[in-house]
Amino acid sequence: MTIEKCINAFDVGDVIFEEGSTGRELFVVLDGEVEIAKVSGKTRTTIVRLGKGEFFGEMAVIDGSARSATAIAAAPNTKVMRINHARFVYLVSQQPAFALMVMDALSKRLRASNAVTYRAAES
Repeated sequence: MTIEKCINAFDVGDVIFEEGSTGRELFVVLDGEVEIAKVSGKTRTTIVRLGKGEFFGEMAVIDGSARSATAIAAAPNTKVMRINHARFVYLVSQQPAFALMVMDALSKRLRASNAVTYRAAES
């Protein structure tokens, strides 16, 4: 498969994937911005905005579980590259720096989530 087939462009507001959907792909932002949000009815709560070089969808590509949030293009002509499970496993096995980058991001995201949960529990 050529790299061009792995790149998708989205306009502002386009949904890349929805919370609860299945997927075995990780996405890397090549250009633009992506909003990761929890959506409930008409209410949308932004978790994080990601830019060029950042990635999302790593939990589903690792464990095959349903998407935990919705990914929405937040800038015009947002481009993302899809990395499927097989390619992800190959990259992790062949590029230790890639695996460390994913683990570092997961750790930071978990710490941020824990901090939010802890603050909410103290209230």
